[in-house]
Amino acid sequence: MHSLTPLFEPRGIIVVGASSSPEKLGAVMAQSLSQYPAPVELVNSRGENGMHTSIADAAAAIPGGPDLAVLCVPAAATAQALRDSAANGAKAALVCAGGFAEAGGPGIELDRAVQAAVRETGIRLLGPNTSGFFVPHRNLRASFVPGVAELEPGSVAVVAASGGVNHVLAFHLQRAGVGVSLAVGIGAGTDITAPDVLDYLISDDQTKAVALHLETVADGPALVDAVARLSGVKPVVALIVGQNDVSEFAQSHTGALATSWRTTRAVLKQAGAVIVDDENQLVAAVTALAGRRLAPAPNPGVGLITGQAGPGLLIADALHSAGVTLPRLAQASQDTIGILLPPMTFQANPVDTGRPGPGYDKIVAAVAADPAIDVVAVYGLTEPVADLPASVADSGAAASLPFLIGVDGPDSDVERARKSAELHGLPLITGPTSLAYGIAALVNDARGQFQRAEAAAASFAWPDVHGPWDEDRAKELLGALGIATPARRSCSSRAAAHQALAELGGPVAVKLLDAAVLHKTEIGGVHLGVDSPAALDRALDGLEAAGARDFLIEKMAPSGVDLVAGVRRDPVFGPIVVVGLGGTAAEVSADVSIRSAPLSIREAEGMPAGLQARDLLYGFRSGPMLDTAELAAVLVRLGDAVGSNDSIAEIEINPLRLTRDGLIALDAVVINVEEDTK
Repeated sequence: MHSLTPLFEPRGIIVVGASSSPEKLGAVMAQSLSQYPAPVELVNSRGENGMHTSIADAAAAIPGGPDLAVLCVPAAATAQALRDSAANGAKAALVCAGGFAEAGGPGIELDRAVQAAVRETGIRLLGPNTSGFFVPHRNLRASFVPGVAELEPGSVAVVAASGGVNHVLAFHLQRAGVGVSLAVGIGAGTDITAPDVLDYLISDDQTKAVALHLETVADGPALVDAVARLSGVKPVVALIVGQNDVSEFAQSHTGALATSWRTTRAVLKQAGAVIVDDENQLVAAVTALAGRRLAPAPNPGVGLITGQAGPGLLIADALHSAGVTLPRLAQASQDTIGILLPPMTFQANPVDTGRPGPGYDKIVAAVAADPAIDVVAVYGLTEPVADLPASVADSGAAASLPFLIGVDGPDSDVERARKSAELHGLPLITGPTSLAYGIAALVNDARGQFQRAEAAAASFAWPDVHGPWDEDRAKELLGALGIATPARRSCSSRAAAHQALAELGGPVAVKLLDAAVLHKTEIGGVHLGVDSPAALDRALDGLEAAGARDFLIEKMAPSGVDLVAGVRRDPVFGPIVVVGLGGTAAEVSADVSIRSAPLSIREAEGMPAGLQARDLLYGFRSGPMLDTAELAAVLVRLGDAVGSNDSIAEIEINPLRLTRDGLIALDAVVINVEEDTK
């Protein structure tokens, strides 16, 4: 039995702090739970309306004792109520009240008392500061929001950081005709957190897809592990709040680029979740995914059949923006469709049918049978003569491929279409853009499964290179990792610098060499294009004026496209790898791709595709062509380097230049853990 079974499947419930005053939480909660088909006993210290006066008396009235205690008592009484409930058999508790750590002052000590009660008794606690949870198919509604009584059973579970968002999403899913299997507001998360609920949902047969809402992440590895295990058996769609809540930047650009919001989205996507931007996308995504998942694939092909050209263009445009492919149908498919449709309609994909008429099911079958198509989207305005779900079912194609149907029309017509879709076991959605969101979710879920199918690359032994990490030592480390760097000389005198120029030949870069200086250009610590002894003396004069005692003389690299690549030890998720275009320009535009380490080669090879300016890497205006495998190897090694050495907080290459001869690291920074806060 899962540790959360007593919470979500209780054999008996006690409501502590129940009341006969309708405006009080205890009365509302008792009313919400009154329809649960198992014993529910009420506790009121004054014995109102014949209620039990003690937890012990209420527990004794339940055969076998209670599984769940719903506590509707003040914050100051909560810890003792938890202990008393656990002593009388309760294995789980719900605390809706606030006034704990979030309130500050005395609430901090009250929160500590609750934590101590949980530790000492082993009782599982949901809350505090949550509006509760509900399991409609069990008629279990432990919520003080009256509207949950109208929620019908469904196939989507909601796991929300906020009790309010939990209810919002549940009501949205109800209107979408999907319903909820389980909906939980985590609240303060003193004991039970999102990973706990996700773990429970792995074996919950009622749940076909999961909607996850996050605001903060306390335990990154636990969350990633739970999402990875759950997404392996059923789809997870995540909405992460906090795009503009940028955490403290590290001293390097890598730290600045990897904000908590951006990192959380990237890491959960890598773990198998489909990432969305708002609640409307989330509802569309889980509606589609609760129907049927696509098989894992790197780039699933979408077939689009539309009854009207205008909405079809909206859908096609939205899919293109989402990076979803609408492959051109094979000529044989077009020939079949051409017999069924007038010649003025577009038939290569999307397929514009005009008003659905006779033979519509054959068009559906032809699109689905095309070898390039992995999923089919069908859209149309509702009409008395057309039943799109029935036509799709009649085609027989839904037995072999996932379908998503989109309709618009009067509410009564849409409801009839929804009932038809339910009858035929097909997911249905309203609105062209929502249909596109749903299809994109199906595609991204399949891509995520494909990426995760390859194990992370084997880690390596840390090379025999040690700090202090000035640029020369940092580049020795890169060399040991197999990452190319320019020819260079470390010099402690002007004479040695002149000797280096003679050996390397100009032009060279002349740099201040000091492990304590991370951004040399900001203090005049870099001189480029030095090609003569006189120019070298001028550069050395400038460096000495900036405080330099040691110098790095380095061969100038050929021109190319500059990237920033790095790995840092994130305080929540551990080592994360970042790659972006253009150094500081990437920081301004946030055009970066992020993964957690260790990385698989497949995951690393997919990182450039996440960059908006990725075309610059592939021969733009006769520029150099990126060898994706070469960049992937660099990123995997960076991730392994930090992952295998606890003393290293961060490694950054900025710039990592793409030249016609490949990648070369022009500057490197290594930060020790103890230096990370300087």
